[in-house]
Amino acid sequence: MIHRQSRRVFIRQTLAAGAAAFAGRLPESGGQNQTALPPDLKGKSVVMVWGGWDGHEPKKCVELFVPWMESLGASVRVSDSLETYRDAGKMAAADLIVQVYTMGTITPEQEKGLLDAVRSGAGLAGWHGGLADSFRQNTEYQFMTGGQWVAHPGGVIPYRVQITDRTDPVTRGINDFGMHSEQYYMHVDPNNKVLARTVFTDEHASWIKGCAVPVVWKKMYGKGRVFYSSLGHVAADFQVPEALEIMKRGILWASASRSGPDENLVRPVYSGASH
Repeated sequence: MIHRQSRRVFIRQTLAAGAAAFAGRLPESGGQNQTALPPDLKGKSVVMVWGGWDGHEPKKCVELFVPWMESLGASVRVSDSLETYRDAGKMAAADLIVQVYTMGTITPEQEKGLLDAVRSGAGLAGWHGGLADSFRQNTEYQFMTGGQWVAHPGGVIPYRVQITDRTDPVTRGINDFGMHSEQYYMHVDPNNKVLARTVFTDEHASWIKGCAVPVVWKKMYGKGRVFYSSLGHVAADFQVPEALEIMKRGILWASASRSGPDENLVRPVYSGASH
């Protein structure tokens, strides 16, 4: 009973802290070629799949985000099995897929169900290793997510997150902020629309001093919106109001994948003049 009560208190305090920090600050417009965030999740069908390595506390994260999504009107189906991705009817009906599954193995049939759903228009959202260190052998999956974790030098350390796009609805009104967690060094699609980054020092790996690596991004996979944040090593990381707010806004954005307008999210890093 004490354990259950403390978990409820943690969830309530985390959500309350995020709400208080950004009360009334949900952006309404993103300017040119920016899509406003939906105000809620009414009528949205959400599939949330969790599992894999328990060190990322997937169950705690589910317990944190599901009540919030339901409070905004979503119908959320939670599963701890990748077999959910083989349920063609459920996947075809999903407006949004939220995955919290680190270091797992996915069968070809399960992967196909997930890829087909997103390619056909379902949104996909996730964080940290639950989305970008899920299936290390599956390159098409990584093509969809837009990145793959490769290192976190120093383990749990203090670092800064820098907002790089202050006009996007997901990050507008959020200032640079600090984290004390794993600073993810990632291999990233150079065409993602990057919203935030982190810069590495030479304290734990001398050769990466000054290297800037994306933390938050958007992209498309077929007709599906894909949102990712590398923040969220454990559930307590979402007690940082900015980390929680970014993830909430990203979920809202991805949830409108089937109904929202098309967006051009391609931001090529290597955009030299053609010859």
